[in-house]
Amino acid sequence: MDNFEKISALVSEAEKKLSDIFAEIDRISFANTKKIMDSFKSHRVSETMFAATSGYGYDDHGRETLDEIWADVMGAEAAFVRHNIVNGTQALTIGLFGLLRPNDIMFSIAGKPYDTLDEVIGNTGEAGNGSLRDFGVEYMQCDLLENGDFDFDRIGEVLHAHKDRIKVVFIQRSKGYLNRKTLSVDEIGEAVKFVKDIHPDCFVVVDNCYGEFVEEREPTAVGADMIIGSLIKNPGGGMAETGGYIAGSARAVELASYRLTSVGCGLEVGATLGQNKNIFKGLFYAPHTTAQAIKTAHLAAYIFEALGYEVEPAWNVQRHDIIQAIVTHSREALCAFCRGIQYGSPIDAYVTPEPWAMPGYSDEVIMAAGAFTQGSSIELSADGPLREPFTAFLQGGLTYESGKIGIISAALEVMKLKS
Repeated sequence: MDNFEKISALVSEAEKKLSDIFAEIDRISFANTKKIMDSFKSHRVSETMFAATSGYGYDDHGRETLDEIWADVMGAEAAFVRHNIVNGTQALTIGLFGLLRPNDIMFSIAGKPYDTLDEVIGNTGEAGNGSLRDFGVEYMQCDLLENGDFDFDRIGEVLHAHKDRIKVVFIQRSKGYLNRKTLSVDEIGEAVKFVKDIHPDCFVVVDNCYGEFVEEREPTAVGADMIIGSLIKNPGGGMAETGGYIAGSARAVELASYRLTSVGCGLEVGATLGQNKNIFKGLFYAPHTTAQAIKTAHLAAYIFEALGYEVEPAWNVQRHDIIQAIVTHSREALCAFCRGIQYGSPIDAYVTPEPWAMPGYSDEVIMAAGAFTQGSSIELSADGPLREPFTAFLQGGLTYESGKIGIISAALEVMKLKS
């Protein structure tokens, strides 16, 4: 039996064992789709809302309705979604700069945020570049416990000691480039309650990237003051070609809107340039597309665990984001995995990815991304920093069928290393 036959047999075995899990994923997708369609209906979405505006963008009915729908779907008081937010990092920057002021403290309670926030915070990069630190904002951090839970004892100590200065308590839902579990909405809700019982006046901000529509609720539904994400991840459904969103309490969203445009203008301006349709359509597709990505992640976990690799989460564990970590323990295996994902992609399948110094990252990163939209993480992609333990972070899959093809391709590439 050759390697392709071995992997094909393993895929068939996996799909039989995953049938109940896949059924639950479909149930959640249906619930989230119904929530979105109910909101579309109540807000009377019509084709006229797809019309483009230019210049200042005053009275853009489609833009305003999108904001209202986004708040509904996210379980928030208010929200805004904009095509001209270039990525999740910019969306996070808008939110953080909107809330924080000189002498404030940003306190991250789920460990180190994603690498691209290092320069935004001021933990790396040159002084004077305009980081939060340059504006007199201090950063503090509390790591998760070894089992991945919040360290409530330490969080409580810091909150009591710095209550007069902590303005933002920051939680990253997904693992980023850390080898730790993703946080569930229930776990985030427990942390929000703990923080608010001690310091009700602070803003709890959640980096929600990769987590939207994986569960039936978002962190705003359990008390978070602000959640932030990118449209070329889950909530854009593979249809939005760029953009980001912020949702949360009315006051938090208002402050962020002043950073998005200017104080006094807020959400009253912003030409949509014909992008409303893509965002409406992407939100409509988002629960289903996210479900396809989650199924792909479960399959990858099963296959690579069977091949002898460490995976997180395990194939039979409930998901709270779309990311699947596969610990390869070698530069060669990480690069082989990413090559396989690229070779199994719909776009640029002939390209061989190589590690490079990506802007905003402290280590060389290898990235496989044969996507219709550049950098789209809801499409099948894989990346990882070239550092121990050489973990590949897989995410996305517009369809389960194409995701399966990508996983088979990656498995065949890593199997070559052992032959």
